Amino acid sequence: MNTEQLKIPQATAKRLPLYYRFLKNLHASGKQRVSSAELSEAVKVDSATIRRDFSYFGALGKKGYGYNVNYLLTFFRKTLDQDEVTKVALIGVGNLGTAFLNYNFIKNNNTKIECAFDVIEDKVGTKVGDVPVYHLDQLEDYMSDDISVAILTVPATVAQQITDRLVSCGIKGILNFTPARLNVPDEIRLHHIDLAVELQSLVYFLKNYPVE
Repeated sequence: MNTEQLKIPQATAKRLPLYYRFLKNLHASGKQRVSSAELSEAVKVDSATIRRDFSYFGALGKKGYGYNVNYLLTFFRKTLDQDEVTKVALIGVGNLGTAFLNYNFIKNNNTKIECAFDVIEDKVGTKVGDVPVYHLDQLEDYMSDDISVAILTVPATVAQQITDRLVSCGIKGILNFTPARLNVPDEIRLHHIDLAVELQSLVYFLKNYPVE
């Protein structure tokens, strides 16, 4: 994503893929323009925030007209590097890892899981969702230079050890689905996704902040 040079807030950067997905759907349906109110209803982000997000990129729309769908789609495709495929490695072919391999971001043509690794012999040498599964001992052998992102779905006890190996392989970003708090060099982008914490947070908000 070419957002570092633009110096936009991280919260804005995280919303860009949401906008892009909705714009793709609009374009596919033949719609030629969209208002911030329509975008707001679709992506569940208030109109003022959408206008502020878009303002970081200059004049993307016109007052009273809204936004040109094709123009926005082209702009965000370039901004999000949608014309370049990001190759991903998955470590840990358990239930969650298997689900990722079968899904393999089929609605996102610029992201593809290229290979997977595990230590269970019955899985090694097979394919899951057309993705080859290698033994974890072969990690350094199959982590090519063009694989820039790794997804971790392994036991927390081995997460840091595997992370250190990934860093040595030249990985640029890690999506961590383990409860472990990982240590990585400053130049590595690390995103933690703890499903248990997210679920607890959801239940808390349901109980304390009911939707009216």
